[in-house]
Formats: sequence, C-alpha cells, structure tokens
Amino acid sequence: MRTLLLLLLLLPQEDWRAVGTHGAVAAGGRESVAAGIELLKAGGNAADAAVATILALSVTDSTMFCLGGEVPIMVYDAKSGVVQVVAGQGAAPKLATLEHFEKRGGIPLHGVEAAAVPGAFDACLVALTRFGTKSFAEVVAPTLRLLDEGTADWHRDLAGTLRRLVDAEKNAEGDRAKRLRAVADFFYRGPIAREIDAWCRENGGLLRAEDFAAHVTRVEEPVSVDYRGHTVYKCGAWTQGPYLLEALRLLEGFDLKAMGHNSPDAIHVTMEAMKLGLADRDFYYADPLFADVPVKELLSKEYAALRRPLIDPKRASLELRPGDPRHGKALLDPVEVRKGLGGPAHDTTTCVVADGMGNVVAATPSGWSGVCAGKTGVWLGSRLQSFNTWKGTPNCIAPGKRPRITLTPTLVFKEGKPVLAVSVAGGDAQDQVTLQILINSLDFGYAPDLAVTSPRFVTQHFVGSFGQSPPRLGSLALQKEIAADVFEELGRRGHHVTSSSAPLWWPVALSIDPKTGELRAAGDPKARRHAAAY
Repeated sequence: MRTLLLLLLLLPQEDWRAVGTHGAVAAGGRESVAAGIELLKAGGNAADAAVATILALSVTDSTMFCLGGEVPIMVYDAKSGVVQVVAGQGAAPKLATLEHFEKRGGIPLHGVEAAAVPGAFDACLVALTRFGTKSFAEVVAPTLRLLDEGTADWHRDLAGTLRRLVDAEKNAEGDRAKRLRAVADFFYRGPIAREIDAWCRENGGLLRAEDFAAHVTRVEEPVSVDYRGHTVYKCGAWTQGPYLLEALRLLEGFDLKAMGHNSPDAIHVTMEAMKLGLADRDFYYADPLFADVPVKELLSKEYAALRRPLIDPKRASLELRPGDPRHGKALLDPVEVRKGLGGPAHDTTTCVVADGMGNVVAATPSGWSGVCAGKTGVWLGSRLQSFNTWKGTPNCIAPGKRPRITLTPTLVFKEGKPVLAVSVAGGDAQDQVTLQILINSLDFGYAPDLAVTSPRFVTQHFVGSFGQSPPRLGSLALQKEIAADVFEELGRRGHHVTSSSAPLWWPVALSIDPKTGELRAAGDPKARRHAAAY
C-alpha cells in the first residue's frame, strides 16, 4: 500500500486535470488513476496502465463496476498503426432462454439470474496479452493493495482469488502469453468457474462452468465516420456506439460553430440529431453475431442526407422515428414501438490512458446490481436486463448472445494520428454526453478540461436500455448553468425542458498533440472524475 500512497501524494492537488508528455490517465477513483500512473512509471505502456486502472476500479468504483461485469476496450497500437476493439461483453448463459424469462415474468433488474458470463476479466487479459508488456502479477498489484486495506468480507475473498490467479501465472510454463492464458484458464476453465457454478446452483443462478469455458473475447474492427476533418471510432452495434456516428453524419450538415456554443440553435439541432440516431439504435442494434444490423447503410452519407430534413429547426420532435436504411427511406413504415416496465438507469465508470510512445486506450467498465459469488469475492453484474423478451426483435434474449449495451468508449484521429480519447459513465446518456464533448473539442476547439466541464444537456427520448423503460418524448434536461434565455427559447420550440443541478453524467477525456507529444487529461470534478499525467 505504501507505493500507492506515495503515488497519491505525488499527484497534483488539483487532481481532475493534468498535463504531461510521458503518460496520462483519467478515470474514476483517485487510487485507480494512481494505479495506472504507477504502471506507466514502471515502464509499462498504455495497455498495461489501462488494465491496472480497470482492475483497481473494481475496488474504488465497486458500485459501478465489477470483475464479473463487462468492459469494451478500444486500443490504438502505435507500432501497427491500427485501432482494435477488445469486446469485453459476456453472453447470456445456456439456461437464459426466452422461455425461462417469459415464465419468470421478465428479466430481473438485479440479482443472480440477471448475470451474463463475466466478460471484463478476460477482456483485461486479452488486452494485456495482445497490446501490453507486463505480467498479470504486476498489473494487479495496486488492486491487491487496495483490497488488503478494505474492510468488507468480499475485499478479503477477492484478494484471495486474485492471489490464486497470480500463482497460476507464476506456476505456468512457457512465455508471457502462455502464462497469461494460464490465468484465464484458471478463471474460466478451472477452479474459479467451478466454484461460481456451484454457488449459482445453490442460489438460483443460471451461470454454469460450461458457460465460462465457452467464453471468448472477440477482438474486432471498430466502426467509424469522418467529421470536420477527423475520424471518429466507435465499437460495433453490440453497443450503442454507432448511433453517435449517425448523429455526427447528420450534424455535419449544420454550422454549429456559427450557431454558438450551447446556443438554442446548437442545442436544438444536436438534440434532434440524437433523437434520430437513438430511434435507429432502439430498432436495429443488437449482437451482430445473431442479428443482421445494417451498419454500413445506417452510417452512410446518403442515409444521413435522407434523414437530415426531418430535423425541423424550429420545432422539437415528439415522436420516435426510426428510418429504413435498407430501402433508402427516411422513415420506416409505421411500426409498433414496444416498451417495458423499465428500471433505473445505472452508472458505469471511466478510463482513458495514453503513453509517451503513442499508444492510446479508451475503455468503459461496468457491472452493477448483481451479487457476490460466495467466497470467490467475484461480483457478478446484471447485464441481461439490457435484452428484451420481444420475440422476433433483434435484441431479444437468447443463449450465447451478447446484450446490446450502452457502454461506448471513443477514439478520435486526425491525419491518421490519435488526438482525443473519451469515456463517459451514464447509462443511455453516455453517447449524448460524448457527442457534446466531441462538439466542444472539434467544433469549438476546447481543451479536455473545458470540454468535460461545460454545461451539458440530455434527453430520455428513447426506449431505455434497462428493462426497456418507456420513452419520455420531447424531454430535455439542461444543467442549471446554461443561460435562462436558452431554457425559454427551447421551451418555445416544444422541448419539455427541466433544469438539473447535477453534472448530468460523468465524462473523462484525454487529448494528444501529435506534433509536440503533449498529453492533456481531464475528468469532470463535479462528477468525481480524476486525472494525472507526468
């Protein structure tokens, strides 16, 4: 613990923004940021630091993320010059059938039955193997120190499990990759899987050892669009990420800078573009391994040109309006808009990292409302609630299928080099806030500290991703710092405007200057985000 405490003392007192050239981290808990910086200072790269940060977040941000949860990780590897997505989302177990949950009366919003196969831990190991340089023992060391200082029973139990995994690595033969695979095997195809299986059988859970053994972390290509001379990368349609790209396609037809930052015109067209993208998200997005998602058509300039005239510059839309990209139509023929009973939107946490060698990572760790699997100390998430039970729809639950999740990290490039990484916690609003950070950065030239602290706005004009909450059509929440005349004008345009004293979700951002190597990291201090650099 002493090393971590010393690093915390070395962090600047103003610990929500930082500037450096050798490495930078912005994330949730302060100690998690320190864990990432520790790995960078020990000679690790961005992937090593990101994994150390993510593992530590399972302690510092334990009500928002757990090792039994999920984490999409976007990695830019400077050596290969390629962006890749480590798809850290587990699938529904074999027993999680539609028939099971129909008899159950729906998918629970919490508890052991709502757990998908843990995806976060294997995603960390895959990222470490493919892109990192350090051992599991090295990246997990800060987390073990945090757990040893903890007082809850699960702190002690999880520390014991992690030390068993360290021993599995130590006792394995072969090179670094084989030793890391031994860690994964111990968890997913060995004692830990069997222990969680036994606990689930005793406590009504659906997870079994065979579900763990079948788990594979896919490494995928991202999807992207160009916007104002930049290339914006997102994860695929198993997340909500592509809808942000749809919104950017629509917004490139408007001069937001001329409208003015957070002006009535700028907020209005941004909100209307998001509504159109969200409608397509709700109708089309799902695990592409199970559903035919027309991503190419959804992100095309031609489709955006069809949809853009639906944005009335003077009136807010009060309808859900999915389009028909397969047939080149701005609006889909009238369809039934389904909705469920709903549940509260849940928060996640955040992580962006860059090193002095040009590598960049953006990740959005999550996992909440689950249960602790006995003496393993491993908390299980409740991500199955992001499925629906509507037979014949793309995101209907099925064994082996990944739920369409809200988690959605972002990387931005200019002239082939990374210039910005963003991660936001906040359920369905994650990409609403990310979009505003991109506009702040790319349209208005804001540095990360200003981009993440500028007043924000969000809507609930969509079918919620947690129990399929009914949409609140036309809703628009503005942070109270936005000018009063803006509130009044947006109300005149038909938005159902409310004021929020809260920060409206939890963003972090990190910029990279390709010419100087300067790294600027920031997290909104009102949202309890932290940053450090050196």
